[in-house]
Amino acid sequence: MPHHDPAVWDKNRLRIAIDAAGVGLWSWNVDTDKLTLDQHAYDMWGVPGTMDVTFEDLSSHIHPADRDRVRAAFAASRAIVGQYEIDFRILIGDEVRWVAARGQGNDEGMVNRSMFGIFLDVTGRKQAEEGNELLAGEMSHRVKNLLAIASGLTTITSRSSASVEDMAKQLSNRLTALGRAHDLIRPLPGHNKTDTLLGDLLSVLLAPYDDLGAFSGRIRVSVPRMGVSEASATTLALIIHELATNSLKYGALSSETGTLDVSSTGHEEEDVIVAWTERGGPPVATPTGAGGFGSKLINRVMSAQLGGTITCDWAADGVVVTLKMNKRRLEA
Repeated sequence: MPHHDPAVWDKNRLRIAIDAAGVGLWSWNVDTDKLTLDQHAYDMWGVPGTMDVTFEDLSSHIHPADRDRVRAAFAASRAIVGQYEIDFRILIGDEVRWVAARGQGNDEGMVNRSMFGIFLDVTGRKQAEEGNELLAGEMSHRVKNLLAIASGLTTITSRSSASVEDMAKQLSNRLTALGRAHDLIRPLPGHNKTDTLLGDLLSVLLAPYDDLGAFSGRIRVSVPRMGVSEASATTLALIIHELATNSLKYGALSSETGTLDVSSTGHEEEDVIVAWTERGGPPVATPTGAGGFGSKLINRVMSAQLGGTITCDWAADGVVVTLKMNKRRLEA
């Protein structure tokens, strides 16, 4: 049987465990400021393994925003009783890494004027924390926006409703339209700021009305493939809901054989133009008066949110509503 030196065996196993954990070892001579690093620590800092380094040498790799804080923390570490840990960023070329330095304070365990500790690359953990904070902030932002929209819709709906029951029904339908739009919000491959596709959004919002006629497929959507941001999706949901509601009350969707075509009618450099064309419904008459709150709402949000306009052609065989929207606003 071969003979194994227990000390060598334990040392080898310790090195395997340290390498597996991604730990870099260091010692710091408090008198000479010289640092002794193992190879993993050299690699972590992006420093050649043949280089003699001091604490000031490593400090030059620390992110400028963290440098003074780290220097002060290390200088004070000798007065700290017990273990200490500090997280900070380092720069390896253009790459930013997060490093955690851990050690024992109050000169405990000092040998030959040297303190000992470890470096850990905690970049993954920090990125996850930042992602969680960003997600929490985004969710808070969305919830506040939805509450503000719901409050505004409640006020508008109350003004245009003849009864409590009518108000409840209108408000419920408007909020449901918003919910359908937000169900589509998701990142799109190849789009940095857009969250859903225009065609998908329109199809989902209009799908419930396709089931109300004598045949399926009476609603057709054919628009350019382009992204729509969360804010624009919310605005479009309100506009489409109002147009569909009016059509269901007075237009093509009120007839079992009526049809609706939503398609692009033109291409401009800065704008996208979509026509809402109704056919097969009751005879159309040009409305009189200033219009209801729903009409005022969609004109207001189209101009303010999408930088566009809404125009109506009250043809006898069916109304044609033309939506002109700024492409940049749609995607922003």
